[in-house]
Amino acid sequence: MREEEKKRSSQNSSFKRFFKKRWAFPAIYIASAAIILSAVLWYQNSNSAKNQDDFDYNATDVPGKNINEPAVEVNRQMENFMMPVKEADSPVIQRHFYDMNGKAEEQEAALVFYNNSYHQNTGVDIGIESGETFDVIAALSGTVTKVAEDVLLGNVIEIEHDNGIVTQYQSVTEMNVEVGDQVKQGQVLAKAGESMFDEEAGVHVHFEIRKDGVPVNPHNYFQKPLSSLQEDTSSDKANAADEEKAEEDKASDEQSTEDGKSLEEDQPLEDDKSLEEDQSSEENAGDKEKDSSEKDKTEDGTKQDKKESADA
Repeated sequence: MREEEKKRSSQNSSFKRFFKKRWAFPAIYIASAAIILSAVLWYQNSNSAKNQDDFDYNATDVPGKNINEPAVEVNRQMENFMMPVKEADSPVIQRHFYDMNGKAEEQEAALVFYNNSYHQNTGVDIGIESGETFDVIAALSGTVTKVAEDVLLGNVIEIEHDNGIVTQYQSVTEMNVEVGDQVKQGQVLAKAGESMFDEEAGVHVHFEIRKDGVPVNPHNYFQKPLSSLQEDTSSDKANAADEEKAEEDKASDEQSTEDGKSLEEDQPLEDDKSLEEDQSSEENAGDKEKDSSEKDKTEDGTKQDKKESADA
């Protein structure tokens, strides 16, 4: 019994000594707070894991989620127009684009003579120095929308890009693509050939860039991104709208001037007419007064004659 009492007394004394230390209670508080915080976090994590099983993640922004829709190539807008010639070191421009604002010599060189008539060239005719055939490549990534055999133009391939922009390749043979194909920039489309429309160009590819069906000068966009053509088109539309508005304002001003001029011309006529009416009225009044005075004189003469007869 004494030994047990001694042990108990020694344990009590050790506890007392422990609690008497300054760091004992702060340490107990910190340890308790850590345990409670760990328990709370574990409880929250267990609930969130349980709730996740109740949701069906159909959103397309979930990382790692398989999406059946084809991905849109964001690099298309960053691609620069390139010449449709694989041997880019030795391209030769056989015929340039007909620029309405160009010099007379350049416009004359951009005319195609066919069937006893001259036609404006709506693209550029490109060959190589050797004069032999070569691979025709896609100037820009896009979707093939037309593959047609054409004896006059020498076969046609058309590729559609973003926002109504289309590239067209004429005078080609051995076409390697079909309608609906997705082509990458630099992909071989066909071989260069000849056409009846422009026999003078020899072996070449006729390349066009069109925006909303309107051909533009390819020289202005080689080594420039697709967005530059979109910006130029937007600015052209804005300028056209401004010019149209200016013409409307000018026409309105001219109409206002003509109306004012007509009003000025009409006013003197009315004044002259009023003046003539006034003069006519005065003349009529004068005539009436004259007739009245003559009538009075006649009456006076008649009275005088009657009086003289009576006197006689």
